[in-house]
Amino acid sequence: MSETLTRSISGALYIILLISATYFSEYSFYALLAFFGIGSLIELQKLLQVKNYFSYLLLIFSILYFSIYKDSLSDIFLLIPTLIFNALLIKDLFSTHKTSFFKHKKHLFIFFYLIAAIVFMLLIPFQEQKFTPLLLISCYTLIWVNDSFAYLVGKNLGKHKLLERISPKKTIEGFLGGAFFSILASYILYICTDIFTSFIIWLGLSLIITITGTLGDLIQSKLKRQANVKDSGKIMPGHGGLLDRLDSILFSSTFIYTYMLIINYVS
Repeated sequence: MSETLTRSISGALYIILLISATYFSEYSFYALLAFFGIGSLIELQKLLQVKNYFSYLLLIFSILYFSIYKDSLSDIFLLIPTLIFNALLIKDLFSTHKTSFFKHKKHLFIFFYLIAAIVFMLLIPFQEQKFTPLLLISCYTLIWVNDSFAYLVGKNLGKHKLLERISPKKTIEGFLGGAFFSILASYILYICTDIFTSFIIWLGLSLIITITGTLGDLIQSKLKRQANVKDSGKIMPGHGGLLDRLDSILFSSTFIYTYMLIINYVS
């Protein structure tokens, strides 16, 4: 079986699992997040060369707690330090030195990079205390469109490297191509859904996803370079590990949730 076919089948199964579990019920959605979270945590601890079983308990506790207390201020208290942490990761991305959290504060890295991201993925579809799976599916869609067209445009038209030191295959043309088709997809979602009544909101969401999703991909690439590995795992043939597949949505989730809070407050 060719690598392209293997990658396509593996990717299709992943998408089917993600969409079906998210749509079926909020409880299947929690179970999916727990599965993805545990799998990603196993891979991340291998990258960091850490063995900390408490992290698994903290992950499950966080999912259970935030699945119950969605109307509390707990998410705000988690959101602010997570945004600060992500800002530091972005700063480190453009540094030639090792990511400081990767090197010295691995447990903080596990919590804010992965566990907090899973929490905000959980919270995204619960706008106004109502489970809206289509909102999260729309975010998935924008990320997939951005990733796919960034790859296709970059492969065929890319000439100028985006951040060659970390990801030699990513190009500025690919980034712009992904952004263009993500905006186009957001317009289609605006027409076909009633989640948001303004295209401006969809436009903002697509731009946030394009930018933070690309940054998340680059951060994951830097982590793998520091760990001297090609892929974070082998669970998904043709793609690598769960972290390789989830890196964009994991990093984006905090910013998407922040954007949703701002939109709801303004509304």
